[in-house]
Amino acid sequence: MILNNNHKALVTELTPMLEKSSRSFYIWIAILTGFVTLGFVAFVIQMVQGQIVTGMRDNVVWGIYEVNFILFVGVSYSGAFISGILHFIQSRRKNSVSRIIEIITVLCLCIGPIFILLCIGRLDRLHYLFLYPRIQSPITWDILAIMTDLVGCFIYLYLTFIPDFAILRDSDHLKIPAWKKKLYKTLAIGYHHTPSQKKRLHKITKTMSAMVIALAIVAYTVLAWIFSLTLQPGWNSTIFAPYFIIGGIYTGVAVIILVMYVVRRTLNLEKYIDKSHFTIAGLVLLVFSLVYGYFTFSEYFARWFSHKTIDEKLLNTLFTRYFWTFIIANYIGILVPIAILFFKKLRTIRNITIAALIVLIGSWLNRYLIIIPTLETPYIPIQDTRIDYVFYSATWIEWALVISGFAAFMLFFSLLLKIVPIIPLSGIIESENESTTITNDQ
Repeated sequence: MILNNNHKALVTELTPMLEKSSRSFYIWIAILTGFVTLGFVAFVIQMVQGQIVTGMRDNVVWGIYEVNFILFVGVSYSGAFISGILHFIQSRRKNSVSRIIEIITVLCLCIGPIFILLCIGRLDRLHYLFLYPRIQSPITWDILAIMTDLVGCFIYLYLTFIPDFAILRDSDHLKIPAWKKKLYKTLAIGYHHTPSQKKRLHKITKTMSAMVIALAIVAYTVLAWIFSLTLQPGWNSTIFAPYFIIGGIYTGVAVIILVMYVVRRTLNLEKYIDKSHFTIAGLVLLVFSLVYGYFTFSEYFARWFSHKTIDEKLLNTLFTRYFWTFIIANYIGILVPIAILFFKKLRTIRNITIAALIVLIGSWLNRYLIIIPTLETPYIPIQDTRIDYVFYSATWIEWALVISGFAAFMLFFSLLLKIVPIIPLSGIIESENESTTITNDQ
């Protein structure tokens, strides 16, 4: 790909992380690595001593591991859905955020399934899920859906990276190591931005974006069925599939806003990620806040109105043992963001980011309320009613692994910034070329 002086200046502007790293970056990586290492130590302890080191028992067989699993997979679904939609939108604004969304999608889909494995007491028997799968089990279909979705999202991400790999390969003015130059040459797979290559790549990427949207919907729907196809109070619901999908997009938009804010401030990208991006994302978050609030209200209202004994017992648990968690998740976590985002004067970059942070905290707690209180209120009570068997309390092992999951996401995201620019070079260059063409025609 032949680059003119303007393009070379653009490459230099958007690739400082590829050439050198500051001391603060290494400190940041060291801190994240420390948290991931702590999680690895906790994992080894759990594998050696067994599930007894966690708070999971006969009643609560899933804990905060499952909460993180649902959260990460939901965010990955949201990223896949939004990324696929953006591919069909011919707007220059999408170039600034598309890569952020694509990276979030793949990283969450890689990290999320690890938490479901932590719930399994005998990982040495994990291969039996593949050797002797039960077709009638939703868990089998969930594994297949997630694996297929992961492969599809990874291919889609790589396709969007190819033009930038070619640009970096041909940017001789960049001061990067030889191994990185060789890496770009290999990953570019002979792409030179010729009209035929461009047309072929666009067609394949467009097809993959449509497939990714469909795969994401299937994967998260099957995950919802794992809950709703049981008789457990709080799970046996006909709206769980759309509820999970709306909740996934709701949480995903919040994560995208938070990452946009951090990237914008850290890498000084105010020119490319401006207020309009936050305003649009804030409006999308507002819409899904209203829809998610409606689904949440419908779910709890239907259970309260049914007057079923087991549902009343679950609601009593929510309003007593988990009262403040319920208030934070379903009132503060939904109503406060709506109040912030509803008024135009309050839609500043800072306020939108605060609203997104509240949404993320509320969403995590909401998933906690979906899983833990329900398992503490079984459809058929067990005979052993000791406190540590009936009620769940996460141990430091579980918290260490949960925190290490978030740390791993931030670590891999930070390391990817050393390989590819967070703003797609090809998208910006192509937009400038189109603008120049239009100007010349006029």
